[in-house]
Amino acid sequence: MLYIVWGFPPSRGGGVYRALATANEAVRAGFRVTVLTAEAQAFRRYTGSDDSLLELLDPDVNVRRIPFRWPVREVPVTGDGSFRDTLRRLRRKAIALWGRLPFPETNYGHWLRPLTHAALAIHAEEPVDLVVATANPNVTFAAAHALSQSASIPSVLDHRDAWLLDVFSGATVKPSRSREARWERRMVTGATELWFVNEPIREWHQQRYPEAAAKMHVVLNGWDREAVGHVAPPRPADHPPTFGYLGTISAKVPVAQLAQGWELARAILPEGSRLVLAGHAGYFSDPDARVTSALEDAAARGIEIRGPVPKREVSSFYDEIDILVLALGDGRYVTSGKVYEYIATSRPIVAVFSPTSAATAVLAGYPGAVQSKSAEPQDIADALAAAVRTWRETGAGDLAERQRIAHRYRRDQVLAPALQRLRAAI
Repeated sequence: MLYIVWGFPPSRGGGVYRALATANEAVRAGFRVTVLTAEAQAFRRYTGSDDSLLELLDPDVNVRRIPFRWPVREVPVTGDGSFRDTLRRLRRKAIALWGRLPFPETNYGHWLRPLTHAALAIHAEEPVDLVVATANPNVTFAAAHALSQSASIPSVLDHRDAWLLDVFSGATVKPSRSREARWERRMVTGATELWFVNEPIREWHQQRYPEAAAKMHVVLNGWDREAVGHVAPPRPADHPPTFGYLGTISAKVPVAQLAQGWELARAILPEGSRLVLAGHAGYFSDPDARVTSALEDAAARGIEIRGPVPKREVSSFYDEIDILVLALGDGRYVTSGKVYEYIATSRPIVAVFSPTSAATAVLAGYPGAVQSKSAEPQDIADALAAAVRTWRETGAGDLAERQRIAHRYRRDQVLAPALQRLRAAI
């Protein structure tokens, strides 16, 4: 198996856990796996890194790294309105347009040629039986498509997100005659399988490409035994509860509403209750200013801001949390990988997102899930208070059922059927 992926350890970006698990589980399923990805320095420079993830990589996974540059981010802009800054902005736009010529994807299009060349070179060294690519970015799909077509081998396109669908608004972001749409149709037609992280995203693509509907599969995200397989049992409910959020804090996460809801809830929560928010502020190595501002306001309202948590320390973070707060951007197509990890802790979970979100289906039947009616502060406060009652009333039967449900979402359980299908296809 040749596995083409952008966000691979030591990247700490979205989807890296799915990518790491896919490579590891493929080895355990009997594949010889070569991963084609960017050099480690690219992640340390542009998106932030977590070197502890490298410790979790199966030693039998062969990793081939190639250079990646992000030219736009190498032209600094200050926003001071000066003539020089205006010229820098124009230069950024020109670089971005140039980068889209090989492939219509901003910031990544220029990577198509070196990525495809590297994939073909790997196949020339030792013939590849199967190529799997995960996105985003979608340029990995294009490289997998090129190798699949030239070598007549099966290909799998693993959609961690969607290219032409805005998963938050549900809008189609590009017209059917755009370069992006034409590229996607070509790649969908050539693929052996297409994977999606939830049913709503698969349904959207099936409606768009009905001729390819039969080869579209849902391969859920899951939780990793290395991160949460040894979380301590819940503590007795005889002390003030500690609430916690762990995950990337993007501008879509309703931090402001959560902070306001927390301020309202403190009047009715047990004295000494705490709320801890942990995670990177945005998707890049430089914190997102919008997120930083929201976190500063949250801190002023009595919320503890923890910052990033390395993968090897995730279970220790969960050990100190009594009630988890899953705050997500709203959207019918939004799941989030963290919902599975939260379930694996057996803790009560406060769902701070719309009940129409795809994450709601994952929490269905989980004893201890408390759904906020909306992302309005008062509804969040009511949900936080209800979660305390759930926490205090948790019994042995509830814990056993939570653990049973969690087993269903363990990453090896999720990936096993998909990997079996791929062996059969080969």
